[in-house]
Amino acid sequence: MQQVAVVTGGGSGLGREMALALAAAGFAVTVTGRTEEKLRETAAAAEEVAGVGAAGVGGVRTAVLDVADGAAVSAFFGGLERIDLLVNNAGTGAPAAAVPEVSEADWRRVIDTNLTGSFLCAQAAFALMLRQSPKGGRIINNGSISAHVPRPHGIAYTASKHAITGLTKALELEGRAHGITCGQIDIGNATTPMTAKIGQGVLQPNGSTAVEPTFDPKIVADFVVKIAQLPTDVAVPTLTVMAAGMPYAGRG
Repeated sequence: MQQVAVVTGGGSGLGREMALALAAAGFAVTVTGRTEEKLRETAAAAEEVAGVGAAGVGGVRTAVLDVADGAAVSAFFGGLERIDLLVNNAGTGAPAAAVPEVSEADWRRVIDTNLTGSFLCAQAAFALMLRQSPKGGRIINNGSISAHVPRPHGIAYTASKHAITGLTKALELEGRAHGITCGQIDIGNATTPMTAKIGQGVLQPNGSTAVEPTFDPKIVADFVVKIAQLPTDVAVPTLTVMAAGMPYAGRG
């Protein structure tokens, strides 16, 4: 039976690379996101790489979805017959700002997307994994190096990714009895539009600005495929993938 995967935030960046890699590995992939044009670009890229149509084996289907919209999330997952893999990748950041300058609107937007959106999708996928036959499945949450250490002027993003760690552990615990595993990939400085400024120089804890190394996001996508293809009795609770030399280990 062909494995069914959903990748949120699949219109660009890491989500697109994950979707393309899963499709190339033979998964039936649906990518979700808020921008239809970007999603179509992902589907077209999959077709170009694999030489198949969007509805074919290894193809990519698309669905416009705001993961922070509970009703929309319920409707989307309610339309699925099966899901073997959910990649909770959709996320956003806020403009860099010191704590007193962070707006409530920016805080809520980040938390609503990164944390609440991940929960809503995981909840809906979890429920479907319980109902389907055979039951079970796998959820992979996109964490971050920020799930362990903060960057200056990034409190909303940092808080959301710390919370993702708790979400991952709770899902893994409750899924044990049902063949549902949940793990987290903590990514540091993969080259995407979100990390473009890193290659130009970013604020460090000591007040200086420094250029940080980055790495090819396809490497992260390859790890997603490897985890997705593991036997269902194997869990990968956490995996850290980062650019060597980035200021993570040590004081930086």
